Amino acid sequence: QVQLVESGGGLVQTGGSLRLSCAASGRTFRTYAMGWFRQAPGKERDFVASISGSGTMTYYADSVKGRFTISKDNAKNTVILQMNSLKSEDTAVYYCAATTAWYGSGSDVGSLYAYWGQGTQVTVSS
Repeated sequence: QVQLVESGGGLVQTGGSLRLSCAASGRTFRTYAMGWFRQAPGKERDFVASISGSGTMTYYADSVKGRFTISKDNAKNTVILQMNSLKSEDTAVYYCAATTAWYGSGSDVGSLYAYWGQGTQVTVSS
């Protein structure tokens, strides 16, 4: 079992930055690959980024590539999503999720993740 708690959301202007954190419980955090997803009002949940259990491999949605960076600190049981050059279309509730295997370019499927956090709101104003 893994419990996930996101933090760091808020209101930011277009072009600004935010740093989201996801704190995980459990002693086996390093065995879990992690993902970030987001859901805007009235839209389906979308994949944002994922990272392998070791933190050495990453995968990004095209819409955030070059602007967002995912990282994993297994010593602190934390996953970070650094978001730069934010756009209004990045506005959404952001969720972190955990899965027991690394799927590489296939890690953008939400049903692969067994554990989810409660989400944190990110609002980008123009």
